[in-house]
Amino acid sequence: MKSVVICGSQRYKEEIQSFAKKLRRLGVPIVFEPNFERQRKAMLAKKEKDRLASKSYRDRVPAMVHEHFDRIRKADVCYIYNKNGYLGVNTTLELGFAHGKNMVIYALEPERSVEQGGEICRDILFTEIIDKPEELVKRLV
Repeated sequence: MKSVVICGSQRYKEEIQSFAKKLRRLGVPIVFEPNFERQRKAMLAKKEKDRLASKSYRDRVPAMVHEHFDRIRKADVCYIYNKNGYLGVNTTLELGFAHGKNMVIYALEPERSVEQGGEICRDILFTEIIDKPEELVKRLV
């Protein structure tokens, strides 16, 4: 079975962790997920623009993104956890990195429309939209 790396926003930390846990229960031996543990809970509760006002946050984020690039390098398949079609700047970087690595890229939902803040180029990188762990596992076999 192929390994999978999950990429997504800190705002969906619990949901990403739950999705990863379900994949493991379904038999996926290697599931890489973002390490959100470096962030304080109080910081995660804030909006991104407010988090960016903190120098310590700005100092930590580049290392976290770089660390996640290493997880992407090790995985066979990339899964973008983009609830409500949301993809932040860091996850967009990770998506581009996975594409540059020529990975198969699945996503939870389609890209949001341009009117809702979506981009016209990200969804062309998605191989398929898969919203259930059970369906993703079928693609990993």
